[in-house]
Amino acid sequence: MLDSKGFDLWADGYDKSVNMSEESNEYPFAGYKDVLNYIYKQVRGKNSADILDIGFGTGILTSKLYNEGYNITGIDFSSNMIDIAKQKMPRAILINWDFKNGIPDEVKNRQFDYIISTYAIHHITDKEKINFINLLSPMLTETGKIILGDVSFENKSELEKCKRIYNKCWDDEEFYFIAEEILRILQNQYLCKYTKLSYCAGVLTVMRK
Repeated sequence: MLDSKGFDLWADGYDKSVNMSEESNEYPFAGYKDVLNYIYKQVRGKNSADILDIGFGTGILTSKLYNEGYNITGIDFSSNMIDIAKQKMPRAILINWDFKNGIPDEVKNRQFDYIISTYAIHHITDKEKINFINLLSPMLTETGKIILGDVSFENKSELEKCKRIYNKCWDDEEFYFIAEEILRILQNQYLCKYTKLSYCAGVLTVMRK
């Protein structure tokens, strides 16, 4: 698993390496563009919105929303990726912060129409994912949504199948969630659904009841 320094080194070539993996339909980024497009369309359902993007990277998704007039606040732990994103979104609020440490003080008391995250939540364990969602939930507006797109699987057998196929490049230090397991926990407290978009990617949407 890469730390912030690793992502700093990867920043300049990040978009290119993601595109190569996505275009060849290979783990871990098969379905990457579909995930981003899905989240984009969900947000575009509301003409004006405040958005918090957790782990925004180089701003591929949020810069499109920024250019269409959405209010963007972002958290990322890579200073180099933040520098790249700032060039695309000069008026956005971009905070250098590792979300594994929770939520920075600058946004704790704010509310957002959408809290989104793409290909970042796999850096924390499933238990930490649940705790993090519980932490984010009070920051939603009444009709707000948490939308998490990442490497993920509908069930454990699909994960194991992907792991067998891509054994040589599989990252055992990352925590890919299994939809049926995480939904079982979240449905007690939230309205939630999982949308599968490739054999190794999907989007988890969470709303308060």
